Amino acid sequence: TGWSFSMGSAYQFHSWRVFVVVCALPCVCAVVALTFMPESPRFYLEVGKHDEAWMILKQIHDTNMRARGQPEKVFTVNRIKIPKQLDELVEMESESRNRVSKFFFRIKDEIHGIYLNLMKCFNYPMKENMTRLAIVWFTLSFGYYGLSVWFPDVIKHLQADDYASKVKIHSDERIEDFTFNFTLENQIHKNGLFINDRFINMKLKSVTFIDSTFRNCYFDDVKSVGSFFRNCTFIDVFFYNTDIDESKLIDGTEVVNSTFTHNKKGCQMTFDDDYSAYWVYFINFLGTLAVLPGNIVSALLMDKIGRLSMLGGSMVLSGISCFFLWFGTSESMMIFMLCLYNGLSISAWNSLDVVTTESFPTSRRGTGFGFCNALCKLAAVLGNLIFGSLVGITKSIPILMASSVLVGGGLVALRLPDTKSNVLM
Repeated sequence: TGWSFSMGSAYQFHSWRVFVVVCALPCVCAVVALTFMPESPRFYLEVGKHDEAWMILKQIHDTNMRARGQPEKVFTVNRIKIPKQLDELVEMESESRNRVSKFFFRIKDEIHGIYLNLMKCFNYPMKENMTRLAIVWFTLSFGYYGLSVWFPDVIKHLQADDYASKVKIHSDERIEDFTFNFTLENQIHKNGLFINDRFINMKLKSVTFIDSTFRNCYFDDVKSVGSFFRNCTFIDVFFYNTDIDESKLIDGTEVVNSTFTHNKKGCQMTFDDDYSAYWVYFINFLGTLAVLPGNIVSALLMDKIGRLSMLGGSMVLSGISCFFLWFGTSESMMIFMLCLYNGLSISAWNSLDVVTTESFPTSRRGTGFGFCNALCKLAAVLGNLIFGSLVGITKSIPILMASSVLVGGGLVALRLPDTKSNVLM
């Protein structure tokens, strides 16, 4: 069930459970906060609640005027264009239909409306801009989420290679009447002979015994992590309170006249046994922390340097930074590049959200933004699959792929119209 660590007398934190709970907290807070937020005026107009819509608009107006230092300015409405209400359409369709028929008609009408709105997003004069936005969303998502999966796995792969390079190999050893009460780690024992030895209150961490023989040995309170017995022979061996079972006795290992009692059940891995489990969370924490400067920079400078300059520049710089991954031969270098990449790309995400919102009129904004987000999720899935399949195989293809799509998407973003002076309709 994963590794854990104790705190206090007997309380345990299980890493993946705590991680899930922590990830769920923002969602819970958002759901609670939504109950205090007012509904949109457009929705109130669509359902015929004109007074409520007017009150929300007045509240927005008063808040904006106070922020501008003009609290005395009075809210006035000259004209409100009321959208056709769906309930009226349902009644016009058939007054004699039952509730089930009206429900299905409502669903059908909603789907038809979404389809028409989506087609309008690809009609003149929005067709060219919508195509460019779709390309930018796809390329940014593909590169960002693809590298987000690739970075931790590559770092873990580098750690594994470094760990494997330090393995100690012992061959043709003969050990008699010896007590092992300490940890054996990162070792390979070939053609060993162990006679009347005692393995007591110890750990086997990444230890492999190959073609070895154990005769009249005693195993008591032994924990093993990543350890195996390959083609070994156990003769008159007694196992008590260990986690050694058939899953670790592999490749033709024979057990002759040996006894297993009180075997340990479940996963015995702990924080001390598998530090990489903690390392995965720590790497993600550093990558997430690195976006904080990017968020601050984009919030302060977006109006000064322009949305398109920030969007295209961030994507191009993110793509260029990927080239330096070629020289990442250590985990510290890869972590630094991960933080740099995340810090640069978050400005692109923030700019893209603003540009997309300002590119659509109100009647098409939800549909257009939803389509771009759906395309983003599709690109994220493809990025995870493609980049994940290349971990440990090659480093050049992911680097070239991410760099090309990010730089290409950034150049396309620079061709988008500037929406800074647009009046939202």
